[in-house]
Amino acid sequence: MVTPWNSTTGRNRFRIISAKHVAQANVFPLPGPFDLQRIVEFEGAFIPPDHLFPDSTPQQIAGSAAYREPRYFDQRQNLLVMSFHSILIRTPTHTILVDTCIGNHKPRPNMELWHQRNGSYLADLAAAGVTPESIDIVMCTHLHADHVGWNTKLQDGRWVPTFPNAKYLFAQKEVDHWQQQLELKPSAEVNHDSWADSVAPIIDAGKAVFVGMEDEIATGICIVPAPGHTPGNVILRLEDRGDLAYILGDAIHHPIQVDYPEWSSRFCHDPDLSRQTRTQILNRAVQERAWLLPAHFPTPTGAGVRRTNEGFALIPP
Repeated sequence: MVTPWNSTTGRNRFRIISAKHVAQANVFPLPGPFDLQRIVEFEGAFIPPDHLFPDSTPQQIAGSAAYREPRYFDQRQNLLVMSFHSILIRTPTHTILVDTCIGNHKPRPNMELWHQRNGSYLADLAAAGVTPESIDIVMCTHLHADHVGWNTKLQDGRWVPTFPNAKYLFAQKEVDHWQQQLELKPSAEVNHDSWADSVAPIIDAGKAVFVGMEDEIATGICIVPAPGHTPGNVILRLEDRGDLAYILGDAIHHPIQVDYPEWSSRFCHDPDLSRQTRTQILNRAVQERAWLLPAHFPTPTGAGVRRTNEGFALIPP
């Protein structure tokens, strides 16, 4: 049984484990309620800032706090440093995996980093002490290709559920949106064809559970609607003994958006709504003194938020 953290012991425990590091370089503990770890598929310099954030200017980028932090920005290459990871939640009653990254052997010819990967994700999960069979809930914050990849694995030429004993939770509104898109466009043009190899096999296997935008998925873990990035985008609110954390998916992609929350990504379905959602999340994090755990922040990923004269700033653990 996992002993839930309170706000003091959880943070101290995070610092101690971080100082010692962990058994494998890409398995990292996180602050917050319950026992949280990050299972990293890729982390490094990834994409030019103006490609991800079309409203940005070079002057604004150079003036940001994130630009001055090498963990977040590679100035030599002018690339944002990003991570692609899942967040593993262990509670006294459940083992939950949030967002399943890119996946192995997935055909993604338009994204070189994602195409036909053969990485160590399952070994890294094992290094965290978890087998695929022990996961009982998989939660996808949304259904973009880099959040559903490990939903399935290739076995004897077929895509089968990677986590055979898990319920896979998809927001009904998100599923409805992508099914509508598939009626309008060829599947290869929708999410890198990830519906075919990473979502449909879960539904066909009877493993999918379609949830509402405000459901409780386990004690102390509730879905919170966060529309904008996609129509059915959600985040998770974790609470135990006064300690709070939000698992954000892509509601905030990169620390530079804490400096400029008005910047929505190029991949947001509704940039204006995404901007509103992001600002609401930052305000809530300040008011509640909550940890934020986004899907693409590099190590150490978890951070608090404070208000400044200019807007917001991250508080690292």
